[in-house]
Amino acid sequence: MGLLKVAEENFRWNGGSGCDTVGVRVLVVEDEVRQADAVRRGLEAEGFAVDVAGNGTDGLWLATEQPYDAIILDVMLPGINGYRVCAELRRRSITTPILMLTAKDGELDEAEALETGADDFLSKPFSYVVLVARLRALMRRGGSTQPVTLVAGNVEVETTRRRCQVDGREVNLTAREFAILEYLIRRRGEVVPKREIVEHVWDFAYDGEDNVVEVHVSALRRKLASPIIETIRGGGYRVQ
Repeated sequence: MGLLKVAEENFRWNGGSGCDTVGVRVLVVEDEVRQADAVRRGLEAEGFAVDVAGNGTDGLWLATEQPYDAIILDVMLPGINGYRVCAELRRRSITTPILMLTAKDGELDEAEALETGADDFLSKPFSYVVLVARLRALMRRGGSTQPVTLVAGNVEVETTRRRCQVDGREVNLTAREFAILEYLIRRRGEVVPKREIVEHVWDFAYDGEDNVVEVHVSALRRKLASPIIETIRGGGYRVQ
């Protein structure tokens, strides 16, 4: 069964239940429009925020200008091929986990992908279930250097268990509330614009309600009953 069909079937079956991946941002660099759209819709159904680039040049630009938790990178791309994109990202010390896709098979192709800096390799056609499993595994490994527990004031966040405590009291947060709080704490001391929060927690092309961040931050403040999230007028939010 081809990638497109598997992705479409998974999209219909899943129904968007992957709340544990909300706030996880993935870049898909794929020039075949139907495949890119199928992968995007499938991943979004799992709860990922997804950006898509249709060529190597755009993919390289996005990967260097925006923060991603993982990159799915096709080898055969117009402009700059996937090997060169991967090698350039590593040259620039960008360590985002990369899952490289190719229509080719063979040990030489796999070796080339890994030698240029890819973390894993998957040949087309492949099972969508395997793609997601590989992606999750890469992010677990790639996130191993990130703090498991984040602390700001009297708020403590356990990122791997997705738990939040205030003065030792557990607070139940929605997936998006947790993603916003984690993102702000990881950028502690910085003024984080609302647009950047939207792009990280939702996706780069989100065009829904303009006040979506304010609504979620307001709910966060009520639940936390803590002053750690500061509003910077005309700028965004900051956690001290």
